[in-house]
Amino acid sequence: MKKVRYLSTGNEACGEGAVRAGCLFYGGYPITPQNELTAYMAKRMNEEGRVFIQSESELSAINMVFGASAAGYRAMTTSSSPGISLKQEGISYMAGCELPGVIVNVMRGGPGLGNIAPSQSDYFQATKGGGHGDYRIIVLAPSTVQEMFDFTYEAFALADKYRNPVMVLADGMLGQMMEPVEFDEDIKPSGMVKKPWAMTGAKGRPAQSVKSLFLADGMLEELNIRLQKKFRLIEKNEIRYENYQTKDADIVFVAYGTIGRMARACVDDLRDKGIKAGLMRPVTLWPFPYDEIKRLAKGGTKFFVTEMSAGQMVEDVRLAVQDDERIYFYGRMGGGIPTPEEINASLEEQVLEKVREGK
Repeated sequence: MKKVRYLSTGNEACGEGAVRAGCLFYGGYPITPQNELTAYMAKRMNEEGRVFIQSESELSAINMVFGASAAGYRAMTTSSSPGISLKQEGISYMAGCELPGVIVNVMRGGPGLGNIAPSQSDYFQATKGGGHGDYRIIVLAPSTVQEMFDFTYEAFALADKYRNPVMVLADGMLGQMMEPVEFDEDIKPSGMVKKPWAMTGAKGRPAQSVKSLFLADGMLEELNIRLQKKFRLIEKNEIRYENYQTKDADIVFVAYGTIGRMARACVDDLRDKGIKAGLMRPVTLWPFPYDEIKRLAKGGTKFFVTEMSAGQMVEDVRLAVQDDERIYFYGRMGGGIPTPEEINASLEEQVLEKVREGK
């Protein structure tokens, strides 16, 4: 197979991954720092004879995706933090109707309008259910431009497999940066499934509906029970993570996305200094790799969580380890981007000095 290899921004790689995955409908509204993604989709969807709509608002975009998905089409919307907040009602409706769809959040600083700098402060919103009701969405966290392509491509297959929304959670730095991207020239959409539930017209078959409104006594609870069974199945089958130098590590960084790359550099620097450090990078933020962190924690390992937030993923690490004294945290907020040197300086102050002092 002939490989296609070229230099791309994360935003454009994400868009190409969607096109190659067979996305037939895109609805989006401009917002920085993901505007290049919307512009890219405007170009590529037209080239492929597919549907691109710049909607009048973020609310319109997610509801257009709802409609396209209900008709059986692979559909996607993208935005950045404030725009994703506006889409939450529609995402909840899609989860309640068991409609597949892909949502991309290229995070920026908040709260409020914030700024256009990179951030990771939408973790809670993405992983705990930003809309109403007992629902979950699969959340994939890329850390490279290549993964922006790969994870978006895969997100469509996961969405169809489980009839559930899937989010690709990146940040402004990853969306804007450029790196090589490679894929097979003749790559085809994966995970295509029949959709007998789709609204394709009732000619020759009984009428059916896609809805999340159930007023009869007990019917909504039956739906929720079925959804929870599906979510447990996702937790069983779809947890993904990457371990780096963790086999003999005394200190394990836990970081995702762009900060996962920086933490990897921290590990290399500490290893050069004779300190046994490692990295556990969650790839699925939901389902979260609790069991893997529990396994790493068995030998008395210390954990150093670093995020571009006030501390959100660290709460899931605490749930896994169940020992706050072994968990340390360093974060930057409001678009603040830590360097590997700053992360290791915080590690030195919080952990290594205490170890030397016997505390």
